[in-house]
Amino acid sequence: MQNYFTVSQAAQKLGVCPETIRRWDNEGTLKATRNPANNYRLYDEDSINNISFLRCANAEQTQEHKRISPKRKYTSIELFAGAGGLALGMEWAGIDHILLNEIDKYACSTLRKNRPEWNVVNGDISHVDFTPYKGKVDLVTGGFPCQTFSYAGKKMGFEDVRGTMFYEFARCIKETEPNIFIGENVRGLLNHDNGNTLKTMIYILEELGYDVVKPQVLRAIHYRVPQKRERLIIVGIKKNSNLVFEYPKPQPNIYTLKDALKSGPLYINDVPETAGQVYPKRKKEILSLIPPGGYWRDLPVKIQKEYMLKSYYLGGGKTGMARRISWDEPCLTLTCAPAQKQTERCHPDETRPFQVREYARIQTFPDEWQFAGSVSQQYKQIGNAVPVNFAYFLGQAVVSCLNGAADQRQSAHNEVRAS
Repeated sequence: MQNYFTVSQAAQKLGVCPETIRRWDNEGTLKATRNPANNYRLYDEDSINNISFLRCANAEQTQEHKRISPKRKYTSIELFAGAGGLALGMEWAGIDHILLNEIDKYACSTLRKNRPEWNVVNGDISHVDFTPYKGKVDLVTGGFPCQTFSYAGKKMGFEDVRGTMFYEFARCIKETEPNIFIGENVRGLLNHDNGNTLKTMIYILEELGYDVVKPQVLRAIHYRVPQKRERLIIVGIKKNSNLVFEYPKPQPNIYTLKDALKSGPLYINDVPETAGQVYPKRKKEILSLIPPGGYWRDLPVKIQKEYMLKSYYLGGGKTGMARRISWDEPCLTLTCAPAQKQTERCHPDETRPFQVREYARIQTFPDEWQFAGSVSQQYKQIGNAVPVNFAYFLGQAVVSCLNGAADQRQSAHNEVRAS
């Protein structure tokens, strides 16, 4: 059954003021129906979710991708939720969250500030009981930390990885029995401990009753994200469920830093100015010599040695050091701090790190998404997040998968009625 929202409810859900909702309605951006009892405006859930995504896309982009609407209400539990990048993208895709767990209090404040209706549980995941949600959740998601398991020449079972965050992820799956789960991690998990860590994870997840789709590394730049970020995606579907999951298809356009920070195909306005870190005086002097798209090798040799110190004599390109991003390239992967020496992310024109809202734009958060805590805490939350647009396309793949099961149930029901 379709849910409907009043003007004030729609405004709260989208993080804007009621006047903005009325303006979008008058412009035809958001269409209302009328309550027959009082003629007040009402907005259906699909329209609300769709505009959340389309606010970060122009008409040209909407031709690249046709949104898939859920055929029923699909529910999710998200673990290690952070600042909500994955959760927000999944919401845009049409998935409802019934629980989000996160240990960081500032990230939880961010989630509650932006989505007061979400059930956010702040605390150690090992203390969360998921059994009340058994059979009530379609999807479990989470980006668990990558950890090495001890080996004794044998395959390890579920209980053998107790004490790790992967164990807690697997425990949630065991206790809730979702139709599908998605784990996301760094690319390095593929080769972690010579590949044994990932093999053990897959073995345990299959032991819990799931068929694990071949893990894939997906590049965010293929999913409307102006950033060279890669994530390893691990998907499992319940055995004998007849579910079929297909990874989202790459989108045709690649977006750049200009698309993130200026009005254009990703955002309807230039990025607003916000707080941000600054460089120390000497560092700013050195970085001012770097051209857009350049890095430490563009410095005079004497200054290269001053800046790089012992790293100057080591091998490897170290292309992230003293790095100024250019307008016409996707940004390098964001980290938890924009001014660390190993991972510089300098503004193209001004000699400074990216500001908080610029960081958020590069991760495709909408401008209305506010972050709690100090500036350093905000950078940390954004740098750790899953890009929202990337999460949206991943969520659409989940919806497509679950819709297939809904079609099968409807077909079976029709056959029973016909007989």
